Amino acid sequence: MSLEEMFGNILQELRKEKGLSQEELGLESGYHRTYISMLERGKKGPSLNTIFQLAETLDVKPSEFIERIQKERKIK
Repeated sequence: MSLEEMFGNILQELRKEKGLSQEELGLESGYHRTYISMLERGKKGPSLNTIFQLAETLDVKPSEFIERIQKERKIK
């Protein structure tokens, strides 16, 4: 699994934990729903700005994405 795919899985998990749809996350973060979808499917890699914006919208630390990726890589 690529880093983009891992990021996408984590983004989807965090979004669902907050009870948001892709459209709601997009509206609240300033990104289009299709971009959120592409991130979640690992078709696009996020910029550092995007990671920080999404983290702020999801009310998590930006490092949460990296920490979860590190844990997933150790397991698989």
